[in-house]
Amino acid sequence: MNRHRTAASVLLSAGALIAGALTAATPSIAADSPASFRQQHTQGFWTAERMKGATPLDVTAAPGAVRSLVATPVPTTAAPVGVAPTAAASPTAFPQAGGAWTGGGAVVKTSGRVFFTMGDRTASCSGDSITSANGSTVITAGHCVKYQGAWHTNWVFVPAYNNGNAPYGQWPATKTFATDQWAASEDMNMDVGLAVVAPLNGQTLSQAVGAQGILFNGGYNKKMYSFGFPAAAPYDGTKLVYCSGNSSKDFLLTKDHGLACNMTGGSSGGPWFQDFNEATGLGTQVSVNSFGYTFLPNRMFGPYFGNEAKAAYDKAQTA
Repeated sequence: MNRHRTAASVLLSAGALIAGALTAATPSIAADSPASFRQQHTQGFWTAERMKGATPLDVTAAPGAVRSLVATPVPTTAAPVGVAPTAAASPTAFPQAGGAWTGGGAVVKTSGRVFFTMGDRTASCSGDSITSANGSTVITAGHCVKYQGAWHTNWVFVPAYNNGNAPYGQWPATKTFATDQWAASEDMNMDVGLAVVAPLNGQTLSQAVGAQGILFNGGYNKKMYSFGFPAAAPYDGTKLVYCSGNSSKDFLLTKDHGLACNMTGGSSGGPWFQDFNEATGLGTQVSVNSFGYTFLPNRMFGPYFGNEAKAAYDKAQTA
Protein backbone atom coordinates (compact mmCIF):
# COMPACT_ATOMS: atom_id res chain seq x y z
CA MET A 1 0.00 0.00 0.00
CA ASN A 2 1.20 3.48 -0.80
CA ARG A 3 0.97 5.21 2.60
CA HIS A 4 2.17 8.61 1.40
CA ARG A 5 -0.40 9.88 -1.10
CA THR A 6 -3.73 10.53 0.60
CA ALA A 7 -5.46 10.52 3.97
CA ALA A 8 -7.14 7.18 3.38
CA SER A 9 -6.03 4.27 1.25
CA VAL A 10 -8.37 1.42 0.34
CA LEU A 11 -6.80 -2.01 0.66
CA LEU A 12 -7.80 -3.38 -2.72
CA SER A 13 -4.07 -3.45 -3.35
CA ALA A 14 -0.71 -2.10 -2.51
CA GLY A 15 1.34 -0.94 -5.43
CA ALA A 16 1.17 -0.16 -9.10
CA LEU A 17 -0.25 -2.52 -11.69
CA ILE A 18 2.07 -5.04 -13.21
CA ALA A 19 2.98 -3.90 -16.72
CA GLY A 20 1.29 -5.89 -19.43
CA ALA A 21 -1.57 -7.10 -17.25
CA LEU A 22 -3.74 -9.66 -18.99
CA THR A 23 -6.74 -8.44 -20.94
CA ALA A 24 -10.16 -9.98 -20.38
CA ALA A 25 -13.29 -9.90 -22.48
CA THR A 26 -15.69 -7.43 -20.87
CA PRO A 27 -18.99 -7.53 -22.75
CA SER A 28 -21.65 -4.95 -22.06
CA ILE A 29 -24.07 -6.35 -19.49
CA ALA A 30 -27.17 -4.58 -18.26
CA ALA A 31 -27.53 -4.32 -14.50
CA ASP A 32 -30.86 -5.29 -12.95
CA SER A 33 -30.68 -2.30 -10.61
CA PRO A 34 -28.19 0.47 -9.80
CA ALA A 35 -26.86 -1.62 -6.90
CA SER A 36 -26.50 -4.98 -8.69
CA PHE A 37 -24.80 -6.36 -11.76
CA ARG A 38 -25.51 -9.49 -13.79
CA GLN A 39 -22.24 -11.29 -14.44
CA GLN A 40 -20.91 -13.11 -17.50
CA HIS A 41 -17.71 -15.13 -17.63
CA THR A 42 -15.02 -16.06 -20.10
CA GLN A 43 -14.86 -19.87 -19.97
CA GLY A 44 -11.62 -21.12 -18.45
CA PHE A 45 -10.31 -17.60 -17.88
CA TRP A 46 -9.01 -18.11 -14.33
CA THR A 47 -6.11 -20.50 -14.81
CA ALA A 48 -3.72 -21.18 -11.92
CA GLU A 49 -1.12 -18.88 -13.46
CA ARG A 50 -3.63 -16.10 -14.03
CA MET A 51 -4.80 -16.32 -10.42
CA LYS A 52 -1.19 -16.14 -9.24
CA GLY A 53 -0.60 -13.11 -11.46
CA ALA A 54 -3.73 -11.18 -10.49
CA THR A 55 -2.46 -7.93 -9.02
CA PRO A 56 -4.59 -5.79 -6.72
CA LEU A 57 -4.83 -2.13 -7.65
CA ASP A 58 -3.65 0.78 -5.53
CA VAL A 59 -6.80 2.85 -5.13
CA THR A 60 -7.61 5.71 -2.78
CA ALA A 61 -10.63 7.16 -1.05
CA ALA A 62 -10.87 10.92 -0.67
CA PRO A 63 -11.92 12.10 2.80
CA GLY A 64 -14.67 14.21 1.22
CA ALA A 65 -16.37 11.03 0.01
CA VAL A 66 -17.03 9.84 3.56
CA ARG A 67 -20.54 10.29 4.88
CA SER A 68 -22.14 9.56 8.22
CA LEU A 69 -23.64 6.19 9.01
CA VAL A 70 -27.08 5.85 10.57
CA ALA A 71 -28.09 2.49 12.00
CA THR A 72 -30.59 1.28 14.55
CA PRO A 73 -29.26 -0.54 17.62
CA VAL A 74 -31.50 -3.57 17.14
CA PRO A 75 -29.26 -6.54 16.29
CA THR A 76 -30.19 -9.03 13.57
CA THR A 77 -28.26 -12.27 13.23
CA ALA A 78 -28.11 -15.43 11.10
CA ALA A 79 -26.44 -18.59 12.41
CA PRO A 80 -23.68 -20.54 10.63
CA VAL A 81 -24.57 -23.67 8.67
CA GLY A 82 -22.77 -26.86 7.67
CA VAL A 83 -19.38 -25.94 9.11
CA ALA A 84 -18.77 -28.22 12.08
CA PRO A 85 -15.07 -29.17 11.93
CA THR A 86 -13.90 -32.75 12.36
CA ALA A 87 -11.04 -31.87 14.70
CA ALA A 88 -10.12 -29.12 17.13
CA ALA A 89 -7.77 -26.41 15.96
CA SER A 90 -4.52 -25.46 17.64
CA PRO A 91 -4.48 -22.37 19.87
CA THR A 92 -3.12 -19.20 18.28
CA ALA A 93 -1.90 -15.83 19.52
CA PHE A 94 -4.26 -13.09 20.74
CA PRO A 95 -3.77 -10.27 20.06
CA GLN A 96 -2.10 -10.75 16.68
CA ALA A 97 -1.21 -7.89 14.34
CA GLY A 98 -0.83 -10.17 11.32
CA GLY A 99 0.31 -13.73 10.75
CA ALA A 100 -0.48 -16.95 8.91
CA TRP A 101 -3.54 -18.77 10.25
CA THR A 102 -2.39 -22.22 11.34
CA GLY A 103 -5.34 -23.07 13.57
CA GLY A 104 -7.47 -24.85 10.96
CA GLY A 105 -11.21 -25.05 11.54
CA ALA A 106 -14.17 -23.93 9.46
CA VAL A 107 -12.71 -20.52 8.55
CA VAL A 108 -10.15 -22.21 6.30
CA LYS A 109 -12.97 -23.40 4.02
CA THR A 110 -15.37 -20.48 4.23
CA SER A 111 -12.67 -17.84 3.52
CA GLY A 112 -11.19 -17.46 0.08
CA ARG A 113 -9.76 -15.25 -2.60
CA VAL A 114 -11.91 -13.24 -4.99
CA PHE A 115 -10.72 -12.72 -8.58
CA PHE A 116 -12.15 -10.37 -11.17
CA THR A 117 -11.30 -8.18 -14.12
CA MET A 118 -11.30 -4.42 -13.70
CA GLY A 119 -11.35 -2.99 -17.19
CA ASP A 120 -8.49 -4.74 -18.97
CA ARG A 121 -6.68 -5.79 -15.80
CA THR A 122 -6.87 -8.79 -13.48
CA ALA A 123 -7.16 -8.17 -9.75
CA SER A 124 -7.92 -9.90 -6.47
CA CYS A 125 -9.62 -9.40 -3.11
CA SER A 126 -10.83 -11.68 -0.31
CA GLY A 127 -14.27 -12.90 0.68
CA ASP A 128 -16.27 -15.26 2.88
CA SER A 129 -19.16 -17.70 2.50
CA ILE A 130 -22.02 -16.58 4.75
CA THR A 131 -25.27 -18.25 5.71
CA SER A 132 -28.09 -17.27 3.35
CA ALA A 133 -31.49 -18.34 2.07
CA ASN A 134 -30.01 -19.42 -1.28
CA GLY A 135 -26.91 -21.06 0.22
CA SER A 136 -24.81 -19.31 -2.42
CA THR A 137 -23.84 -15.91 -1.00
CA VAL A 138 -20.33 -14.48 -0.62
CA ILE A 139 -19.67 -11.22 1.24
CA THR A 140 -16.73 -8.93 0.45
CA ALA A 141 -15.92 -5.22 0.22
CA GLY A 142 -17.91 -2.90 -2.02
CA HIS A 143 -14.80 -1.91 -3.97
CA CYS A 144 -14.26 -5.61 -4.71
CA VAL A 145 -17.43 -5.65 -6.83
CA LYS A 146 -17.53 -2.05 -8.13
CA TYR A 147 -15.00 0.75 -8.21
CA GLN A 148 -14.78 4.17 -9.87
CA GLY A 149 -18.27 3.75 -11.26
CA ALA A 150 -17.70 0.42 -13.01
CA TRP A 151 -18.70 -3.10 -11.99
CA HIS A 152 -15.97 -5.74 -12.10
CA THR A 153 -16.45 -8.69 -14.46
CA ASN A 154 -15.34 -12.36 -14.61
CA TRP A 155 -15.94 -12.44 -10.84
CA VAL A 156 -15.14 -15.73 -9.09
CA PHE A 157 -14.75 -16.93 -5.50
CA VAL A 158 -12.08 -19.52 -4.66
CA PRO A 159 -12.60 -20.87 -1.13
CA ALA A 160 -9.51 -22.19 0.67
CA TYR A 161 -7.28 -20.81 -2.10
CA ASN A 162 -3.78 -22.26 -1.89
CA ASN A 163 -1.05 -20.85 -4.14
CA GLY A 164 -2.91 -21.21 -7.42
CA ASN A 165 -4.90 -24.26 -6.33
CA ALA A 166 -8.67 -24.29 -5.84
CA PRO A 167 -9.34 -27.33 -3.61
CA TYR A 168 -13.10 -26.66 -3.57
CA GLY A 169 -13.31 -25.28 -7.09
CA GLN A 170 -13.94 -21.86 -8.61
CA TRP A 171 -17.38 -20.41 -7.96
CA PRO A 172 -18.41 -17.88 -10.63
CA ALA A 173 -20.83 -15.15 -9.63
CA THR A 174 -24.13 -14.92 -11.46
CA LYS A 175 -24.81 -11.51 -9.92
CA THR A 176 -22.91 -9.05 -7.73
CA PHE A 177 -24.37 -6.53 -5.28
CA ALA A 178 -23.32 -3.53 -3.22
CA THR A 179 -25.02 -1.31 -0.70
CA ASP A 180 -27.06 1.40 -2.37
CA GLN A 181 -24.70 4.00 -0.90
CA TRP A 182 -21.57 2.35 -2.28
CA ALA A 183 -23.16 1.83 -5.69
CA ALA A 184 -24.27 5.46 -5.88
CA SER A 185 -21.28 7.36 -4.49
CA GLU A 186 -18.71 4.87 -3.13
CA ASP A 187 -19.37 6.01 0.43
CA MET A 188 -16.57 4.54 2.57
CA ASN A 189 -18.98 3.93 5.45
CA MET A 190 -20.86 1.50 3.21
CA ASP A 191 -17.99 -0.41 1.57
CA VAL A 192 -19.90 -3.71 1.49
CA GLY A 193 -20.33 -5.98 -1.54
CA LEU A 194 -21.84 -9.40 -2.10
CA ALA A 195 -22.04 -12.02 -4.82
CA VAL A 196 -24.40 -14.87 -5.57
CA VAL A 197 -22.43 -17.76 -7.04
CA ALA A 198 -23.68 -20.54 -9.29
CA PRO A 199 -23.92 -24.13 -8.01
CA LEU A 200 -20.91 -26.32 -8.71
CA ASN A 201 -21.02 -30.07 -9.21
CA GLY A 202 -24.63 -30.14 -8.03
CA GLN A 203 -23.92 -28.36 -4.74
CA THR A 204 -24.48 -24.88 -3.41
CA LEU A 205 -21.51 -23.07 -1.90
CA SER A 206 -22.69 -23.60 1.68
CA GLN A 207 -23.18 -27.31 1.01
CA ALA A 208 -19.62 -27.58 -0.27
CA VAL A 209 -17.70 -25.45 2.25
CA GLY A 210 -20.18 -24.33 4.90
CA ALA A 211 -21.13 -20.75 5.78
CA GLN A 212 -20.38 -18.43 8.68
CA GLY A 213 -23.05 -16.63 10.68
CA ILE A 214 -23.61 -12.90 10.23
CA LEU A 215 -24.80 -10.10 12.53
CA PHE A 216 -26.16 -6.62 11.80
CA ASN A 217 -26.36 -3.71 14.26
CA GLY A 218 -24.21 -5.57 16.75
CA GLY A 219 -22.42 -2.60 18.32
CA TYR A 220 -18.77 -1.60 18.72
CA ASN A 221 -15.68 -2.32 20.83
CA LYS A 222 -15.61 -6.09 20.48
CA LYS A 223 -12.95 -8.77 20.59
CA MET A 224 -12.37 -9.30 16.85
CA TYR A 225 -10.61 -11.62 14.43
CA SER A 226 -10.07 -10.57 10.81
CA PHE A 227 -8.97 -12.81 7.93
CA GLY A 228 -7.81 -12.29 4.37
CA PHE A 229 -5.37 -13.11 1.60
CA PRO A 230 -3.02 -10.09 1.47
CA ALA A 231 -0.93 -10.13 -1.70
CA ALA A 232 1.43 -7.16 -1.23
CA ALA A 233 4.72 -7.35 0.66
CA PRO A 234 5.44 -8.78 3.14
CA TYR A 235 2.67 -11.15 2.03
CA ASP A 236 2.26 -12.89 -1.32
CA GLY A 237 -1.41 -13.95 -1.52
CA THR A 238 -0.65 -17.64 -1.12
CA LYS A 239 -2.04 -18.18 2.37
CA LEU A 240 -4.79 -17.19 4.78
CA VAL A 241 -3.62 -14.49 7.20
CA TYR A 242 -5.34 -13.23 10.35
CA CYS A 243 -5.29 -10.40 12.85
CA SER A 244 -6.92 -10.37 16.26
CA GLY A 245 -7.44 -7.91 19.08
CA ASN A 246 -9.88 -5.56 20.74
CA SER A 247 -11.58 -3.35 18.15
CA SER A 248 -12.41 0.32 18.44
CA LYS A 249 -14.61 2.84 16.61
CA ASP A 250 -13.01 5.14 14.05
CA PHE A 251 -12.92 8.65 15.53
CA LEU A 252 -11.67 10.32 12.34
CA LEU A 253 -13.61 10.18 9.06
CA THR A 254 -15.90 7.15 9.26
CA LYS A 255 -18.05 5.18 11.68
CA ASP A 256 -16.07 2.01 10.92
CA HIS A 257 -14.56 -0.59 13.23
CA GLY A 258 -10.79 -0.33 13.70
CA LEU A 259 -8.28 -3.08 14.50
CA ALA A 260 -4.50 -3.27 14.82
CA CYS A 261 -3.56 -5.21 11.69
CA ASN A 262 -0.73 -5.14 9.14
CA MET A 263 -2.53 -6.93 6.31
CA THR A 264 -1.86 -5.37 2.90
CA GLY A 265 -3.47 -5.18 -0.54
CA GLY A 266 -5.58 -8.17 -1.55
CA SER A 267 -7.00 -8.58 1.96
CA SER A 268 -9.92 -6.27 1.15
CA GLY A 269 -13.25 -8.00 1.66
CA GLY A 270 -11.91 -10.58 4.11
CA PRO A 271 -14.20 -11.29 7.08
CA TRP A 272 -14.20 -9.78 10.58
CA PHE A 273 -15.68 -11.99 13.30
CA GLN A 274 -16.82 -11.44 16.84
CA ASP A 275 -17.44 -14.43 19.12
CA PHE A 276 -14.78 -16.28 17.13
CA ASN A 277 -13.84 -19.73 18.42
CA GLU A 278 -10.27 -20.69 17.56
CA ALA A 279 -10.97 -24.37 18.17
CA THR A 280 -13.81 -24.59 15.64
CA GLY A 281 -12.96 -21.73 13.28
CA LEU A 282 -16.51 -20.41 13.65
CA GLY A 283 -17.57 -16.84 14.37
CA THR A 284 -20.22 -14.23 13.71
CA GLN A 285 -19.27 -11.95 10.84
CA VAL A 286 -19.73 -8.24 11.56
CA SER A 287 -17.47 -6.47 9.02
CA VAL A 288 -14.98 -6.82 6.16
CA ASN A 289 -11.47 -5.46 5.56
CA SER A 290 -11.91 -2.08 3.90
CA PHE A 291 -9.21 0.61 4.21
CA GLY A 292 -6.35 2.13 6.20
CA TYR A 293 -5.22 5.68 6.87
CA THR A 294 -1.80 6.68 5.54
CA PHE A 295 -0.93 8.33 8.85
CA LEU A 296 -2.02 5.31 10.96
CA PRO A 297 0.14 2.43 9.72
CA ASN A 298 -0.70 -1.13 10.72
CA ARG A 299 -4.34 -0.38 11.48
CA MET A 300 -7.24 -1.75 9.45
CA PHE A 301 -10.78 -0.38 9.26
CA GLY A 302 -13.98 -2.16 8.31
CA PRO A 303 -17.56 -0.92 7.76
CA TYR A 304 -20.21 -1.22 10.45
CA PHE A 305 -22.89 -3.71 9.35
CA GLY A 306 -26.03 -1.63 9.87
CA ASN A 307 -29.41 -1.49 8.14
CA GLU A 308 -27.84 -0.54 4.82
CA ALA A 309 -25.60 -3.62 4.75
CA LYS A 310 -28.55 -5.80 5.79
CA ALA A 311 -30.64 -4.47 2.91
CA ALA A 312 -27.91 -5.44 0.44
CA TYR A 313 -27.53 -8.85 2.11
CA ASP A 314 -31.27 -9.48 1.88
CA LYS A 315 -31.26 -8.70 -1.84
CA ALA A 316 -28.36 -11.08 -2.42
CA GLN A 317 -29.56 -13.98 -0.27
CA THR A 318 -32.92 -14.08 -2.01
CA ALA A 319 -31.57 -13.64 -5.56
